Amino acid sequence: MKQAIAHIALIVKDYDEALDFYLKKLKFELIEDTFQPEQQKRWVVISPPGSNGVTLLLARASTPEQEHFIGDQAGGRVFLFLKTDDFWRDYHQMVADGIEFIRPPAEQEYGTVAVFADLYGNRWDLLQLNDAHPIAQRR
Repeated sequence: MKQAIAHIALIVKDYDEALDFYLKKLKFELIEDTFQPEQQKRWVVISPPGSNGVTLLLARASTPEQEHFIGDQAGGRVFLFLKTDDFWRDYHQMVADGIEFIRPPAEQEYGTVAVFADLYGNRWDLLQLNDAHPIAQRR
């Protein structure tokens, strides 16, 4: 059996402002943006540059209950983990592009990591894993 997680839904306030942030500041790529008239919503899929794995599905909040979770999908914890092949290159570019880092870079036993916030306040790890880390070995 072979399975994989295809998308992770990220609740957003507005498709276009979310796209502006992810495409311009994080340099993500737009995979799909399709209007679904029967549901009056868009199917918006983005991915980090060079990625061939899980994608983000930008899901506009459509109820007051969903709006409550914009920017806090993980209850204040880090929600998403952006793995890079060059931590310092990406860190310096993100700082130059106005990304807010909540925790500064730190060397950990598993690699280099810093915590940043997206446009709504969701917390992300930017991390470069050591070659010995089990995920780094799964190429």
